[in-house]
Amino acid sequence: MMLGEASHGTAEFYSARAAITRHMIAHHGVTIVAVEADWPDAAVLNRYVRGLPPNNEAAPFQRFPRWMWRNPISAELLDWMRDWNRNRPPERQAGFYGLDMYNLSAAMQSVLAYLEQTDPGAAEIARQRYGCLQPWIDSPGAYGRAAPTTGYHACEEAVVNQCRDLLKQQDHGAEALDAAQNARLIASAERYYRIMYRGGPDAWNLRDSHMCGTLSHLLMAAGPESKAVVWAHNSHIGDARQGDMGQRMGEHNLGQLARQRWGDQVALIGFGTHEGTVTAASDWGGSAEMMNVRPSHPGSLERECHESGLPRFVLDMNADPVLRRALARPRPQRFIGVIYRPESELLSHYMQCAASGQYDGWVWFDRTSALTRAASGGTQADLPDTWPFGM
Repeated sequence: MMLGEASHGTAEFYSARAAITRHMIAHHGVTIVAVEADWPDAAVLNRYVRGLPPNNEAAPFQRFPRWMWRNPISAELLDWMRDWNRNRPPERQAGFYGLDMYNLSAAMQSVLAYLEQTDPGAAEIARQRYGCLQPWIDSPGAYGRAAPTTGYHACEEAVVNQCRDLLKQQDHGAEALDAAQNARLIASAERYYRIMYRGGPDAWNLRDSHMCGTLSHLLMAAGPESKAVVWAHNSHIGDARQGDMGQRMGEHNLGQLARQRWGDQVALIGFGTHEGTVTAASDWGGSAEMMNVRPSHPGSLERECHESGLPRFVLDMNADPVLRRALARPRPQRFIGVIYRPESELLSHYMQCAASGQYDGWVWFDRTSALTRAASGGTQADLPDTWPFGM
């Protein structure tokens, strides 16, 4: 079950997804909670929910946008998962995992730490292989700019070989899975930063392919009866073939790839709102702000939901053929990420989409509120270090 969101900073979306996730864990055997977050950071929280001792990792989710996971609703869910897992065997515990491919530094440190424990000789080889990326570790985007003129093939070959060597090992268990996924992340991230400056859809497609691959590895590691709940933005979980992303921009996404791989074993659930407030920034890396969300644009999916007069509802796209046909007509749909620019909203945040093809279900909150209200000044430091993040 993939649970979307129309913004990365809406409290109702987080609360609803947390409630659904608790229900799926408690009543439907879900053991994988996989989120649009960096694997190394989520791994710290996975140890927390499983009651495992920390590995001396850096505090998770320190980079922009911190509010996505350093917020009270996420912390409450993690505490609930920790309580749920207590006294359950590892195979029946619910884990918390990141699908995304950033945080190169933490991923490399994790691979090296694992190899130091299991094969010091291999750790030294890995250290040499990762050495070509070390100068760029604090600014991987600069690597992307420089790669075309600095012989990037050496780095590409090194990180791919390291990934292959680690995957050849016959080790099993949580630590081996973590190391293998970090090695995959490094190989994907090297390619991602190398191609992102070309423009076009390649970087987006690589990122979502990586997320789908990560989810597949988690399901395989958990066994044939495994079940997962995924949290990601509507732009990632709504089938890209059903709108501008796939038809005009040449992009695929996690929801599309999941449907192609798992068919009707996947449920894609979008979330939407008409107006309210949202936590977002005006520019990448900027301060967190509580912004007013403009009323939805006339003719959009959101405006039609608003005109129903219902404050909240759930649509099952497959329950009524008439509804499904009506919502198959493309109409504008709003997408707010971590950046929100209301002054250019129609151009910046709307795409044409056929909702009943994108999603299996649609969750509606007519008026919504910001995920976390920043204090005066709106800096990221104002956001609370809620438990377990304050450890």
